[in-house]
Amino acid sequence: TYIGSLLVSVNPYQELDIYTVAQMQLYRGVNFFELPPHLYAIADNAYRVMCNEYNNHFILISGESGAGKTEASKKILQYYAVTCPTTEQLQTVRDRLLLSNPVLEAFGNAKTLRNDNSSRFGKYMDIQFDFKGAPVGGHILSYLIEKSRVVHQNHGERNFHIFYQLLEGGDKDLLCWLGLERNPQKYTYLIQ
Repeated sequence: TYIGSLLVSVNPYQELDIYTVAQMQLYRGVNFFELPPHLYAIADNAYRVMCNEYNNHFILISGESGAGKTEASKKILQYYAVTCPTTEQLQTVRDRLLLSNPVLEAFGNAKTLRNDNSSRFGKYMDIQFDFKGAPVGGHILSYLIEKSRVVHQNHGERNFHIFYQLLEGGDKDLLCWLGLERNPQKYTYLIQ
């Protein structure tokens, strides 16, 4: 639902057929309250106001653990990737921003009691547009907010994914060079 220019959404914990290219086209260029509330309406409104006013705009995504903040940011990036003027540079910017997510998730996500892939970090994404509205650059600043998770986890939770992924998929030479063994049971940090 909308509350003024805010969107309140609930994570359904399942895939819904509301994030398609057809939905993106439906919300593109439409007046804010003309269609039912949607992330794409928020993304489109921020983009159009930025282009019309030649002013910086932002979308703040907030919520509890497991609310779907990371997914919402991915959906907004995908919306801009599909609906903004297409250039070769756009493809590069889009790919770098979207493809950086799995890397950030490996290093900053962990299993919690509420969510198997819970982000344990904050993220600020900045996309720069040219005067025509085409994305020309961007960067992501992230900060770890649960450093304590490295040395302690609550019962039923896990450390950051990267530790398990490194032991499971790391090349034998890399593990040897790092002084690691493949068996996660040998590490206090992973079996608490």
